[in-house]
Amino acid sequence: MATTLISGGTVVNAIGTGAADVLIDGEKIAAVLQPGSTLLGHDLAASVDTVVDATGKYVIPGGIDAHTHMQMPFGGTEASDTFETGTRAAAIGGTTSIVDFVVQYPDENILDRYQAWHDKAAGQCAIDYGFHQILSDVQDSSLTAMDELIAEGVTSFKLFMAYEGVFLSDDGQILRAFQKGADNGAMMMMHAENGAIIDVLVQQALARGETSPYFHGTTRPWQAEEEATHRAIMLADLTGAPLYVVHVSAKQAVEQIAEARDRGLNVFGETCPQYLYLSLEDQLGASSAEWGDFEGAKWVCSTPLRSKHEGHQHHMWQSLRTNDIQMVSTDHCPFCMKDQKELGVGDFSKIPNGIGSVEHRMDLMYQGVVTGQITLPRWVELTSTTPARMFGMYGQKGVIQPGADGDVVVYDPNGHTSIGIGEGRSHHMNMDYSAWEGYEIDGRVDTVLSRGRVVVDAGGYIGDKGHGRYIKRGLSQYLV
Repeated sequence: MATTLISGGTVVNAIGTGAADVLIDGEKIAAVLQPGSTLLGHDLAASVDTVVDATGKYVIPGGIDAHTHMQMPFGGTEASDTFETGTRAAAIGGTTSIVDFVVQYPDENILDRYQAWHDKAAGQCAIDYGFHQILSDVQDSSLTAMDELIAEGVTSFKLFMAYEGVFLSDDGQILRAFQKGADNGAMMMMHAENGAIIDVLVQQALARGETSPYFHGTTRPWQAEEEATHRAIMLADLTGAPLYVVHVSAKQAVEQIAEARDRGLNVFGETCPQYLYLSLEDQLGASSAEWGDFEGAKWVCSTPLRSKHEGHQHHMWQSLRTNDIQMVSTDHCPFCMKDQKELGVGDFSKIPNGIGSVEHRMDLMYQGVVTGQITLPRWVELTSTTPARMFGMYGQKGVIQPGADGDVVVYDPNGHTSIGIGEGRSHHMNMDYSAWEGYEIDGRVDTVLSRGRVVVDAGGYIGDKGHGRYIKRGLSQYLV
């Protein structure tokens, strides 16, 4: 087996930082050593197959994006990133594992859908991947399938309180699924928005002629998110199931999660880069010669962007520091403007919901270190260690220690990343625009190793599709 030594860097784990060399033997980390250590009296660097010079750079566990939607069918189209293109972009951005969502629509067999996602991903991924399972049709067969999927390493299940006729489950269905989760240990995930309220507000807005993308956000108010978050917490409390609220965007929803955690409940939340950096006002002001005010469709996602005047973005950063929100994923669900987002020209409710960020999450969160919003260890904790613990991968993923997979990123704090499309800018996702056009990062992904193999060198991709393997996950390691 090939051996690799990452030398001269500062190792950053969630518990702290320190100068150390990292020895990788085959696919696993073999040792974390004092700088310049010898092997049986011999120069260690001369004894390995490959040396990666990390002098002046950070050595961190590979990023884990626990919320992606590759090739997801939605609204008559499909997310534009395949497992090949999406995982390649993820690797370039310092992410070495994703957890993607298997989609079940009403009346579809869950196990058939699970196999369909394996068929999509097998032999295509540049990095390792696991699956969550969406439940849109909670019947007796769904509950039986949950037990079967846990044996397959799918230990988390997502339900929706929105999208009637597509994903929405009523409270009784959610109750039954949560009861099963409490019984078998699954992590229950929730898209928490009151769909009935949203549907009425959407129809009222369209009737008034309010059709531009900006009104997507105004018809999904924070009250709909706070109410649904509270309701999901009550159902989790009633059943004893652990609850993970996805893509939290409203400070009021954070407050619901924080209150539940203060009562000792196993309630957790994630946010996404768009809710830390972007705002509803940015969407309102978006216009171009090509798209006019439909330019704002680039930032249509659900939950929506929130008003910067109400303090949501500031509160999200604060919640990451206080651990009221535990991790940052992307909800990567990319659609091109041409032929996809433009399905909603004249009717914002028909715009496919989603923003592409899988390539940029590590950089965007590192910029929070630069600006003093979070510390270096917290950066690693939010983007790698907690996702590993939350979803049953810790020890194998999410940490630099002997026995862990050789998923390692060398990050250069003296480098620079310009995000967007065009010469000299980073963009490898399969999209015809960037939601992050013009963002500048005071740092740069230098080298990425996936299970001991260098897949990104000097910022350039040198990996192969098919290198990535399925991650058979255990139960959550984050419960109180």
